[in-house]
Amino acid sequence: MNQPNPSHPTVPAAEARLQVQLGGRSYDIAIGAGLLGDVSAILRLAAGSRIVVVSNTLVSPLYGDDLAQRLSKAGADVVRIDLPDGEVHKDWHTLNIIFDALLARACDRKTLLVALGGGVIGDMVGFAAATYQRGVPFIQVPTTLLAQVDSSVGGKTAINHPLGKNMIGAFYQPRMVMIDTNTLATLPAREYRSGMAEIIKYGVALDAEFFDWIEANLNLLNQRDPSVLATAIRRSCEIKAAVVAADEYETNGGRALLNFGHTFGHAIETALGYGVWLHGEAVGCGMAMATRFSLALGQIDAATGNRIIAMIERAGLPVKMPPIGSEVMLDHMSRDKKNEDGVIRLILLDALGKSRVDGGIDRRAIRNFLATNQ
Repeated sequence: MNQPNPSHPTVPAAEARLQVQLGGRSYDIAIGAGLLGDVSAILRLAAGSRIVVVSNTLVSPLYGDDLAQRLSKAGADVVRIDLPDGEVHKDWHTLNIIFDALLARACDRKTLLVALGGGVIGDMVGFAAATYQRGVPFIQVPTTLLAQVDSSVGGKTAINHPLGKNMIGAFYQPRMVMIDTNTLATLPAREYRSGMAEIIKYGVALDAEFFDWIEANLNLLNQRDPSVLATAIRRSCEIKAAVVAADEYETNGGRALLNFGHTFGHAIETALGYGVWLHGEAVGCGMAMATRFSLALGQIDAATGNRIIAMIERAGLPVKMPPIGSEVMLDHMSRDKKNEDGVIRLILLDALGKSRVDGGIDRRAIRNFLATNQ
């Protein structure tokens, strides 16, 4: 894969606009402070008068009430759906709450769904939009750092299964992603650190120059400096948009690189029970493990490995695997979506900013590595 061309990040204007280029399914990513104060962009995408705002019980009082009032004043017929909060609720039962409300209000194919919340809300609303009446439009309004830099972009929608994370879902692109950076002011510290994992991922796996920039600005990022944070969000979205445009359905191996750290991370989340570790915490640990494995295989040098793991630690993320048995980890890794013909495929590093899919590692080597990382 031709990886995204790195360029030195620059501070965006009050509102930055990027585009995910997918032909007839192309859409904009708008990034700026206070974007939720102007609902005109949402209204332009509504084919009918009905707009369904789906949020959760934590985000809705903060931003959902005001958004619904603005849409109603502009003439929209607004339906509100508030779901329980947390990864543990990313399941069939909670998904059916959305379907029940849509059916009870006789919502048709012109209904626009708005996903207002973090990655769980975005994934579930996207899946509901993909399947309700075989497809209705939706937009992403991510309110967590993790969702803003990763899950809201690219059209991956899913719910979890007890045996595997994001195993039931669909590729279904939103009509727009609206990133209001002001929503990060109310984000709890642990959730913020979780989002930092995905920012670090882009630098480690795809863009060495971005990694250098993150390393130099990590203290400001940890302090949520507005201009530095806006730069990090924009660059993360630029990288992901380029990867998605080149491999929308994850068929040529390019998009799989976005899952650096996720094979280990998803196994940790599933084994511990959804929500015990946040997604970004598991990914942070997974990236540290993938880095150590790359180092053990002689693919990167010790200095590079130490820089990566030090950055993950500085961001306040775990770097050591929780007490999960190696056989349990291996069992969950065996059901990873990237696997083919029963072969575990890992995303490993060839150098800083250069990653690849490796499906040639013997299970015994993976088992031995897990056993030494307890």
